[in-house]
Amino acid sequence: MSIVGTDYNEAQAEVARLEQALRHARLKLVAAHLPSECPDRGHLYPTSNYLNEVPHALLLISDSALPLGSFAYSSGLESYLAHHKPLAKDTTPTACFQHFLHVSLSSLAGSVLPYVLCSYRNPDTLFRLDNDLDASTICTVARRASVSQGRALLSVWERALRSSGQQGCKVASSHLSSLATALKNMQAQVSFLGPNGHFAPLWALVCRAMGISLDQTTYVFLFNHTKALLGAAVRASVMGPYQAQGVLASVWLQEGIREAMETNWMVKTEDAGQVIPVLDLWIGRHELLYSRIFNS
Repeated sequence: MSIVGTDYNEAQAEVARLEQALRHARLKLVAAHLPSECPDRGHLYPTSNYLNEVPHALLLISDSALPLGSFAYSSGLESYLAHHKPLAKDTTPTACFQHFLHVSLSSLAGSVLPYVLCSYRNPDTLFRLDNDLDASTICTVARRASVSQGRALLSVWERALRSSGQQGCKVASSHLSSLATALKNMQAQVSFLGPNGHFAPLWALVCRAMGISLDQTTYVFLFNHTKALLGAAVRASVMGPYQAQGVLASVWLQEGIREAMETNWMVKTEDAGQVIPVLDLWIGRHELLYSRIFNS
């Protein structure tokens, strides 16, 4: 075989083809030794649509280690437990928590989820939604928690997640930058007139800017709230970590989140409101507890 006059690029391309063919042959050899009942026996490579089914951005935004400060808030759970002592003889702490979880999810879906949906569908309304949510949040403790986590999310977006939003919505990215600039200007001028940075509308825009679908955005929003509540329950000694994981993996939780999404999917922000008024009382009385381990 003559190699005289062979072009370098052509030779390099041939080496690459041969190396790829060798890798493919080795994968076939490995696959031949897999058990016949193995579900991916016929897949030599990951399926082509796996990144579409579980986007990388979705894994980032649903990470429990995302520095939003959620661990510092119990969303009223600590106050609820304090106001329900002692428990009835036929009520276990786990059953008490599950009741609160259902109440909290219903409240969040009815009062806040419409703002997530509207912000995702209409990024141009970010400032108005932020102002409306601030005006409609009666409980001071809940408002403070929402603003704190919202500004933390905006900070994470600017410092870490913005680069992953290149394939997402440019309009959403632009409005996030505008809000961040407005907040910085407001702080520099020591002014109380301006945007607040509530969590729900910012969550929607960050997800849209990262290319996450609306279905996934709303589901993870409710799921993350559940994770935060379960984390608070574990630290408050209501249940153990294995029980908490069991709740996260339960079918009734998945069905409850889907039902909350379906019920409020087309609800307008002007029709949103607190559907469990007593929850505001529990959250609001949190600051009156003699001792507490959470900020809300």
